[in-house]
Amino acid sequence: MIKLWKGALHALLLFCFLGTSTVTSQNPVNQKTGSIPSEQLPITPEVKIGQLENGLTYYIQNNGKPEDKVELRLAIKAGSILETDDQVGLAHFMEHMNFNGTTNFKKNELVDYLQGIGIEFGADLNAYTSFDETVYILPIPSDDPEKLDKGFQILNDWAGNALLTAEDIDDERGVVIEEYRTRLGAATRMQSKYLDKVAYKSRYADRLPIGTKENLETFKYESLRRFQEDWYRPNLMAVIAVGDLDVETLEKKIKENFGNLTNPDNPKPRTEYGSENHEETFVAIEWDEEATNSQVQIYYKDKGDVKKTKTVKDYRDNMVEGLFSQMINNRLNEYTNKPNPPFLFGFSYHGGIIGNKEAYQSFAQTNETGQLEALKVLLEENERVKRYGFKATELERAKKDYLARLERQFKDKDKRESNRIVGAYIQHFLRQSPVPGIEWSYNYSKSELPNITLEEVNALIVPFLHDDNRLVVLTGPKKEGLTKVTEEEVISLLESVKSSDIKDYEDEAVRSEMMAVKPTKGNVVSKETLYEGQINEITRMTLSNGATVTYKKTDFKNDEVLFEAFSYGGTSLYSTEELKQTSSANGGLFEAGVDGLTKNDMTKMMSGKIASVRPYIRGNDEGMRGNSTPKDLETLFQMVHLYFTKLDKDEEAFASYISKQKAFLGNILSNPNISFSIALGEFLNEGNPRYFGFPKPEDFDNANYDLAYEKFKERFANAGDFNFYFVGNIDEAQLKDLAETYIASLPGSATKEMYKTFDFRPKSGAHEFTFKKGTEPKSQVNLIFSGDTKYDVEEARAMTALGEILSIKLIEKLREEEGGVYGAGARGSISKTPYGRFNFSISFPCAPENAEKLADASIAELQKIIKDGPTAEDLDKVKKAQLLSRKDELEQNRFWMSFIRNADYNKSDFNNVVNYEENINAITAADVQAVGKKYLNDGFIKAILLPEDQ
Repeated sequence: MIKLWKGALHALLLFCFLGTSTVTSQNPVNQKTGSIPSEQLPITPEVKIGQLENGLTYYIQNNGKPEDKVELRLAIKAGSILETDDQVGLAHFMEHMNFNGTTNFKKNELVDYLQGIGIEFGADLNAYTSFDETVYILPIPSDDPEKLDKGFQILNDWAGNALLTAEDIDDERGVVIEEYRTRLGAATRMQSKYLDKVAYKSRYADRLPIGTKENLETFKYESLRRFQEDWYRPNLMAVIAVGDLDVETLEKKIKENFGNLTNPDNPKPRTEYGSENHEETFVAIEWDEEATNSQVQIYYKDKGDVKKTKTVKDYRDNMVEGLFSQMINNRLNEYTNKPNPPFLFGFSYHGGIIGNKEAYQSFAQTNETGQLEALKVLLEENERVKRYGFKATELERAKKDYLARLERQFKDKDKRESNRIVGAYIQHFLRQSPVPGIEWSYNYSKSELPNITLEEVNALIVPFLHDDNRLVVLTGPKKEGLTKVTEEEVISLLESVKSSDIKDYEDEAVRSEMMAVKPTKGNVVSKETLYEGQINEITRMTLSNGATVTYKKTDFKNDEVLFEAFSYGGTSLYSTEELKQTSSANGGLFEAGVDGLTKNDMTKMMSGKIASVRPYIRGNDEGMRGNSTPKDLETLFQMVHLYFTKLDKDEEAFASYISKQKAFLGNILSNPNISFSIALGEFLNEGNPRYFGFPKPEDFDNANYDLAYEKFKERFANAGDFNFYFVGNIDEAQLKDLAETYIASLPGSATKEMYKTFDFRPKSGAHEFTFKKGTEPKSQVNLIFSGDTKYDVEEARAMTALGEILSIKLIEKLREEEGGVYGAGARGSISKTPYGRFNFSISFPCAPENAEKLADASIAELQKIIKDGPTAEDLDKVKKAQLLSRKDELEQNRFWMSFIRNADYNKSDFNNVVNYEENINAITAADVQAVGKKYLNDGFIKAILLPEDQ
């Protein structure tokens, strides 16, 4: 797997916490803690950091969630940037080879062994290669000394013991070329034309980790071996071990397995490559026939290198920058809720772009004719902040949100899963990112946030914006009738905004509470324990209006409560004509606010609170989903009540939704894979009077908002027909009071509805569907078995197991033996609602010339299982993976929410959880073989995507 280190995504996710900054701010002594900002940042006491004599660094932390598992990582400061001209693509190729023959695991033995202990290739076992690093990922059981030893032995092999035989290298060429093939398309073609402007006069522009097809096909074996010899060395490595085992044991394992590694006698210097500055403004305008959307990007590149966050002052600077980013993005987000929004979404931030470069960046996705307008809005908002700054009210809201997120992390600091902890230590090793720990971060931020002034935040924009070292990138679809934006138009707009008439931002006040007056309470009329014992209590309250509230109190997270609700019916109860008129309108219902609050008002009002609710109407049901902290649970309940009773009808909000949908979906058919999927759906549903296919622009123009709104009120008129669910850190007395206040008070009756089923069934049996789209030599193969059946829980388990077993065989055959795919998989299921139906599918991308051959090979692998049954070894792999996955799931709120809700929805048995291990172990090879014989012998749909010239 390849990972490009994209500062955009990194900064977008982390700007409120640990993003870097090149801006200086005040240097006060903290009046509450007495800490001096120039002090070095602490390192969290939770981690032990050490270094072996050979230079290998290690990070160890004991963490008991999940139980009996250790997350191991091997991080290497070596990526594609270090490749010589004859090694282009080989840093990533080297990653592949570590799974295909090492000192202790010959070809394919590694994956086979790990599958044998329940670790899935891809889902659990993985790796990625970037420009600057390679990281290997291995979760391993910690309660079995033999498996733990094997885990460290695997890491040791990855550290430099790949065999790299000529035969193994040649066998893997096809797999890597197939991965290369998956990346071909409009985005790659356009990026290749402007990357040299992002990474100006930089090696990064010529070292995309995937490499080139030519070099992957022809490189000499010695080139790859030389890369391993030069860069896979202990002084460029770190081992990270976080999990349910004591630090002493883990440290001993690291020393035993890595202490004897040696560095080369004359190690090559690990050169840091940069990007040069440029005086002029670069403009890149690229379009492509297969581009699905239009984007605008502005880069104001910093002139200096990245500033590391080392001191308390640096951390404080990051806080200021985080507040700035939140406020500018709050303003940009408001545009998306306007009747004719200039973009689908837009955001700005300061963060890394490539190598040693950071930049202040503004980004927007817009409709195909709206690039200049979106660019104008981004520029004007930056200019507005430069001229007038932010408002004090904006800063106060940003501080509340900033602290609320940190507080949630702080409260859950002892409930973090190990796989969520290791990343910080990887980045500390690779980029010297700070790891002060959430406790220090929360306490420092809580005490220092009040001291951050509006003047500090406003001052950031001045060094961010400059005319030199600037880049504007526009990308979008190329199509008849569409005029391409010119460089002259972009330059003219850049200049004109500087002198344009821009008014100050008006921050309109909103009310402070979701509901000013509480409704008249109902009451709980009965309470019962649905299940207790091995799965802990699941409790159900029946309310006076007929609604039920089912809940499970857990201690998996301290600051999380999940919420769902459903009622049977959905659009199945609409007439065909009503469905036609509302199918493109239903999604826009919830763009309106509630009780006179617009979405923008609700965002402001929710500052410092963490709670969300999202209603939905689907084919067979309607309902809501949401989450909150225990502290903000009442706000969630208030939202629920208001969505039932006071959803606003807002023509402007609906117009905004229609505009955004048309912009988002307008060119999506240009993507060959998406177009194939849509065409296949239409083929399978041919003759279905209630299937309207992929929406067209005129469908949105004809969407009947009035009817959709009336049908919504109809679907949510009777709360007594709804089932409500809560899972998490629940105070039962509080939950009862809130349920009586906000749910029992809703209109309700004893009337119970059921969804309606129809006679039409999608195509099944033997059919062929060939679809031609696209210019790249890429194909997609889908093989589909489906049909009606009577639901049987044991057959359902066997069908799922058959899909997972076949996935193992497809990887072995199509990837490892044929070298014809990068990934392939099968999935089997038998569903109970709305009617009994089985579905079994095989899918993979490949070269067009191999599509038929690999489709035949896939069916042949399936027929082997049907004829002879699966091997005991393969069935055991699947069972162990399912049991290992379930062990982790049992400590997750989202699993319990899904299980309890679906048990009601499908009218299934809670014992499926209690007896899960017994039920899985009871699956036999004969069961899997029987379900294959019963369901997968009557023909299948062969659907193949081919390029247009085939």
